[in-house]
Amino acid sequence: MKKIFLLVIVLSTLPGPSYGQQQKLRNRPYADHEIFHLGFTVGVHTQDLILKQSGHVNENGEVWFSEIPSYSPGFSVGIITDLYLNRFMNLRAIPTLHLGSKNLVFKEQASGEEYKTSLRNNYIDLPLQAKLTAGRINNYRPYLVVGIYGSVELAPQKDQPVLLKPYDYGIEIGAGCDFYLPYFNLCPELKFCFGLNEMLENDRSGPVDREVIKYPLSLASATQRMIVLSFNFE
Repeated sequence: MKKIFLLVIVLSTLPGPSYGQQQKLRNRPYADHEIFHLGFTVGVHTQDLILKQSGHVNENGEVWFSEIPSYSPGFSVGIITDLYLNRFMNLRAIPTLHLGSKNLVFKEQASGEEYKTSLRNNYIDLPLQAKLTAGRINNYRPYLVVGIYGSVELAPQKDQPVLLKPYDYGIEIGAGCDFYLPYFNLCPELKFCFGLNEMLENDRSGPVDREVIKYPLSLASATQRMIVLSFNFE
C-alpha cells in the first residue's frame, strides 16, 4: 500500500498538458504558403460625403447649408483574389459591390427651413491592396491593408436634387485578423476609404425641378468616404 500511495503522489506531481500547449496545435499549417487563393467577403458599410458650402445667395435672398447628420448601413459583397509575395506581404484584388445610400439635410440660414433628400448610390469597387501581416500566433494572425481603388456607380439617377459623378478613386487603409479554422480562414476586417475625386456633378442638363436647384447650388464641392466592416472567408 505504501508503494501504491507513493506512486500516486509522484504521478500527481508530473506536469500535464497546459492550455497554452494545446493552443499550439495549428489548423491549416501550410495555408500561408499558397501562391494564389480565392475567397469571398460579405459585410456592412456606411457612405459619407465631405461637403464644402458655397454660400450661394439665391434670387430670394436665401442661403442654404447642408450636412449628413446620420448614416444608413449598406450591404457589401465581393470576391477575394490573393497572390503570395513573401512571408509578410500579399497582393490582393477584391472586386466588391456596395449597395447603400446617403441622407442629406439642407437648412436655410435665416428661417431654419429644412429640406431632406436621400441619394441611393450603388458602386462597383475595384481595389488593389497590399496585405501586411505579422507573424502567426497559434491560430490567429493580425494584419494591415493599404491600397488604392476605383469605383463606378451602377445606374445613376439623373432626376435627383443633388447629383454625384458616377466614378470615384481614392486610397484605403484597414486592419484585420486571420483566424485559422480547420477548413478555411475567417477574417474580420475594418477598412476606411477616402475618395480623392470631386464628386459634385454640375451638369444639370437632365430633367430637374427648378424649385430644388437652389440646394445643389449651395454646395461648392463634395468628396466621398466610406467605412466598411467585412468578414472575409478564405
